[in-house]
Amino acid sequence: MPHSTCEEFPQTVHPHWRAAAEAKGFGILQRVKDRYHLLLSCKACGETHMSKIFVVMNSQPQCPHCIQDRWQADAVAAGLKWAGRDPEDRHYAHYIAPCGHNLRRQFEMVKRAAEGLCSVRCEICHADKEQAEAEERGWHLIGEDTGGNQNYRLYRHASCGHVQRIARANMQTGRFQCSNCSEGWSSAPSFLYVMQLKLANGANLIKLGYSRDPVSRLYHQLLKTKETEAQVLRTVPISSGHAAVQIEKGLHARLKAEHPDSVAPPELYAHELRVKSEVYFADAAQVIFAMLDAIEAEEDS
Repeated sequence: MPHSTCEEFPQTVHPHWRAAAEAKGFGILQRVKDRYHLLLSCKACGETHMSKIFVVMNSQPQCPHCIQDRWQADAVAAGLKWAGRDPEDRHYAHYIAPCGHNLRRQFEMVKRAAEGLCSVRCEICHADKEQAEAEERGWHLIGEDTGGNQNYRLYRHASCGHVQRIARANMQTGRFQCSNCSEGWSSAPSFLYVMQLKLANGANLIKLGYSRDPVSRLYHQLLKTKETEAQVLRTVPISSGHAAVQIEKGLHARLKAEHPDSVAPPELYAHELRVKSEVYFADAAQVIFAMLDAIEAEEDS
């Protein structure tokens, strides 16, 4: 490291300076630059850096090499690859995500990710994911919500060109309609469904109901916890939501009247399901399937 000659500033390193540096994990190699600076050697990593005498005597010197090592370790723990500090902001650095994209993030944010307190998301990949979600539902993602709500996005319907604000969660689950061209739930096609549920306590249950989207109904509305093993066993297409709700009510009335012992008590499943009724023990499955067979035959006729 270039520094001025001894004629320009004193070279004496006082014993109490050395003692202070040693107590703080550093050795003093020499005085450098001017009469205010010392060249320190870090006891932890062996690298050198320049520090003011005032810092050595009155504060805790920080080894920039050790700091960068910690930043790099945080990057690895967060699943990233260190790509260097941001030259424009000392609080930021650049990282390479597993997808290969370059991310600019604050050191503190990456540290939190390394500790498992948050995750690091690639904006490019996330935007592609949101676009794919929209296209799967027949929509095109335009961009952020014009109203500034972070939970909403602006989409264009591929069928009619209508532009609409939609919550991203609803786009993911399909629980929305185009306000320009979609039918209301009562006239739109629907399904009767039978779901199989195995609770964490070992109970095997059956849920009978109706929905425009049974899979979305199961995973995004019905279940409270991921511990519940669940699947849609069967669906029967019905011409309209209005017809589906009428048929469903009739099925539940028959089951309660003809098979009262098959009705599962709400306290058995209240901690895992977001419903309070219309749930049956698994041994009612064949009875329910027989009812659905008759309904399906009638719908097909």
